[in-house]
Amino acid sequence: MIKAQVFRQYDIRGIVGEELNEESYYLIGKGVGSYLRRKGLTTIALGGDARLTTPDLKAAFVKGALETGCDVTDIGIVATPVLYFSIWKLKMDGGAMITASHNPSQYNGCKLNLGLGSVYAEELQKVLRIIQAEDFVTGEGHYSKDDTINDAYIEYIIQNIHLERPVKVIVDGGNGMGGPYLPEILLRLGCEVIEMYCDPDGNFPNHHPDPTVEKNMTDLSRAVVAAEYELGIGLDGDADRIGVVDEKGKMLFGDQILNILARDYLKKNPGKTVIADVKCSKNLFDDIRKHGGVPMMYKTGHANIKMKMKEIGVEFAGEMSGHVFMADRYLGFDDAIYAGCRMIEIVSQTDAPVSTYLADQPRMYNTPELHIKCADERKFDVVAKVCAEFKAEGYDVNDIDGARITFSDGWGLVRASNTTPVLVTRYEAESEARMNEIRELIEGKIDKYI
Repeated sequence: MIKAQVFRQYDIRGIVGEELNEESYYLIGKGVGSYLRRKGLTTIALGGDARLTTPDLKAAFVKGALETGCDVTDIGIVATPVLYFSIWKLKMDGGAMITASHNPSQYNGCKLNLGLGSVYAEELQKVLRIIQAEDFVTGEGHYSKDDTINDAYIEYIIQNIHLERPVKVIVDGGNGMGGPYLPEILLRLGCEVIEMYCDPDGNFPNHHPDPTVEKNMTDLSRAVVAAEYELGIGLDGDADRIGVVDEKGKMLFGDQILNILARDYLKKNPGKTVIADVKCSKNLFDDIRKHGGVPMMYKTGHANIKMKMKEIGVEFAGEMSGHVFMADRYLGFDDAIYAGCRMIEIVSQTDAPVSTYLADQPRMYNTPELHIKCADERKFDVVAKVCAEFKAEGYDVNDIDGARITFSDGWGLVRASNTTPVLVTRYEAESEARMNEIRELIEGKIDKYI
């Protein structure tokens, strides 16, 4: 029987051998296949990352899915956005990506799609309930392989990106799945490219594959400065999250990357809405407004944002965590490879250093994401109590996702992680002292309930 805790908010994820195994993936395949069949759908695109456990887990998924009468098209070892691309290109009903994204090597997981939308939250729980009840559809599906998708994906992006000059860039693939794609694309676009850790290796021998954490970008930062290149781009394990360092080796936070991309987008699309999650800087929302756009603050989570984009017809969105979503000139899903190319396109339009792009903004002092351990069964209750207390005291509180408390000179956020037993906090203010005051105020209330 499958362990229910591996069915998270946005995907399936757990430690292989403890929480997940081949039997789990066989049942997941049967669950997903049955879920699709009951919707009158039958075709699944299947990809996997370079983790050492992926081939066996993929095979088990295929066995289960075929037994429900679904047809599975295996596109091989690919980046997650390539799996999304294949759903569109091959006109598949659904998709499954065997990956644990930026998690350590002992993990694996599965991201599920219905068309280009994610199967998440309650819909993912429906798959779990099918498995738990053993309520499977039976049939005889067909298995096939398609080895054309990688080339099609690369060509699609090359045709989409237009550089005004060659750009000097270093790519840190993090030994994840983005390494075989981004350098090739940039080289073919005429860039000067240095590759770092671009060979996929499921052991992630050089650093943890999460480019949103500063220590994981140290090698890239040093390399950019030493080579006197214009910027560095880091990718996470499955290439759906981007990190950037400027020519001085300084890391750009996710909201700063979004800000640069949003300015370029709004230049050509004035008046359009841009969505960003609750963890993003006040500077980003103010800047969108200043450059003729309509900012919308929304829930954290790639599945949440993709759903909202589709619901209200938005072309550009992103998260603090490095997910960037573009339906402008693209297909609307989170793709760090494509986002990296759009960043390079912007760099090619000017000789100004990347470090100057946001120099006109007010100086704000902020923390990265901070995590406070809190049991899964308690974390949402703690946030609810903190939120209620601030509201009762008359503070300006946005509760769309946790509690974002706005002050005249800054803000603080506390929300429950949807994937791990932690509370996520972030703080920002006009001075470091004030930032610390806001942090102390909010953490004081958290401490009362935790």
